[in-house]
Amino acid sequence: MAAPDVADPDLAHVEWNLDPLLDRDDGPAGVDALLDEAQRRADAFAAAHAGRVAELDGAGLVTAMTALAELQDVLGRAGSYAALNFSTATADPARGALLQKVQERGTQIETRLLFFELEWAALEDERAEELLATEGLDFARHHLLTARRYRPHLLTEPEEKILSEKSLTSHSAWTRLFEEQAAAIEVDLSRGAEGDDAGGGPVALEVALSRLFSPEREVRRFAAERVTAALEPGLRVRGYVLNTLMAEKMVDDRLRRYPHWLASRNLANEASDESVAALIEAVRARYELPRRWYRLKARLLGLDRLADYDRMAAVTNEHDAIPWSQAKDLVLDSYASFSPVLADTAREFFDGAYIDAPVRPGKRGGAFCAYTVPSAHPFVLLNYTARRRDVLTLAHELGHGVHASLARPQGVFHFATPLTMAETASVFGETIVFGRLLAQAPTPESRLSLLAESIEGSIATVFRQVAMNRFEDLAHTTRRADGELSLDRINGLWTQSQEELLGDAVEITEGYRTWWSYVPHFINTPGYVYAYAYGQLLALAVYAKYEEQGEAFVPAYLELLSAGGSRPPEELGRIVGVDLADPGFWDTGLTLVERQLDAAENAARDAGRLD
Repeated sequence: MAAPDVADPDLAHVEWNLDPLLDRDDGPAGVDALLDEAQRRADAFAAAHAGRVAELDGAGLVTAMTALAELQDVLGRAGSYAALNFSTATADPARGALLQKVQERGTQIETRLLFFELEWAALEDERAEELLATEGLDFARHHLLTARRYRPHLLTEPEEKILSEKSLTSHSAWTRLFEEQAAAIEVDLSRGAEGDDAGGGPVALEVALSRLFSPEREVRRFAAERVTAALEPGLRVRGYVLNTLMAEKMVDDRLRRYPHWLASRNLANEASDESVAALIEAVRARYELPRRWYRLKARLLGLDRLADYDRMAAVTNEHDAIPWSQAKDLVLDSYASFSPVLADTAREFFDGAYIDAPVRPGKRGGAFCAYTVPSAHPFVLLNYTARRRDVLTLAHELGHGVHASLARPQGVFHFATPLTMAETASVFGETIVFGRLLAQAPTPESRLSLLAESIEGSIATVFRQVAMNRFEDLAHTTRRADGELSLDRINGLWTQSQEELLGDAVEITEGYRTWWSYVPHFINTPGYVYAYAYGQLLALAVYAKYEEQGEAFVPAYLELLSAGGSRPPEELGRIVGVDLADPGFWDTGLTLVERQLDAAENAARDAGRLD
């Protein structure tokens, strides 16, 4: 099987231009100017309001929040530039130094402003409600409401300042070390199996992982073996980073009186502990769905049982590379079939150089959309390797981008949603593009290939993310009970969470025990991963509404995206007719996954692949 075509001439020049974030083209000097401006504004804000928040009337609160929004926008431009600049070349010392400078100065500025949140939270409820009713506060009302939910967990101002300042040499520093280590991982595929043309020396981890899609088992086995070998040299360091950050979170949760390790994440997501537990248990109760698929896949591949490195294997011989220009046209046309507004908004990312797509040494792995700030445009990072899966990733990240773009008028406090709502537009956009690909599939074999990819996407986003949540739960609770965890213990907890998911359908190899160690979410955002499952199932439920209502659904959907995070998740759900408070809500999305599994079995029979 040929390696992914990453030498596409159209792809090679798909690089973002970060200069618009600075309003000038002088790079680091522009960042310094923004930081200086933010510091000036922060000093003026503190001089005007420190110790006097309780004296504000309604008009004064509007004025204060307007000034704070403008300040956050300036600071956000500097932070976005430094982070995005670093993400495409994590081994560049100058970029790393710039990011560190922005983090240090940004923390100083945020520390200068800590008083406002604390004084606002200290107001009596009756007084706060009176102020929140002020006309003209729409741009900040929900933000102020949610800030008051942290009242039981806030410390004194001196304590908060110490924790904020020390974060630079604790969480931020450890996260950066992990990211640099992970981005530097190279996988040596030069001694591939006979017929494997991946020779030529080390490749990026992303490229090596893409080999797991090969229909040739020896290619997959060898790639997995080499990935495991590549993870080994820095494994102790990454394990130590995980241990240290779990300990830091344990202390922080104790000081802030959070009852368990996931409580702070649930609060940030505007999700109750009960609703999150219901989601996790609903998905765990349906683990038989991915097992059913893996048993079917073993039959399609002619195996008695899959190994972990077989899970993403292509089930057909269709493996044509999809060049960048074709992927772009396909995604935009699919978006346009739903709404011209969606397509026009997505097209801006291509026309304005807001995408960075090629795989490069030192570039951060995976894909993401950076919202930046409302006064600037969002940016998308990809590692495009010309797979059909990469086309769906492009559709996914542009969904995030469209969501961010449409919500920009909400302002800095409201244009981003909680993580639990953040996947709605991305999964919806991916599902639209998948529908186009499926409709164009010329044969049952082609339909089977597409359905397999979609099912595996749902397994990765719903079931695997819940299994990773289970790993985090085991790791954090064990760390708190038993102290620092050995690498073998961490590996064992990872294996335990994966065995619960896979059951007897997939063999977990010895090498796979260390594959937790390149996942950034465990490090930079503990507890993050369940939000993928939440968002995927929510988006599938929203898509089911679209299937029911057709074109009449489009205005409500655009209203949902345009609302950003200006309302609680339950209210946002009601815009498109879904009830997040319904305990059976999760079954809608899970049923759609099961429906695709049924369709895949039928396609396999039509293709003559099953008896």
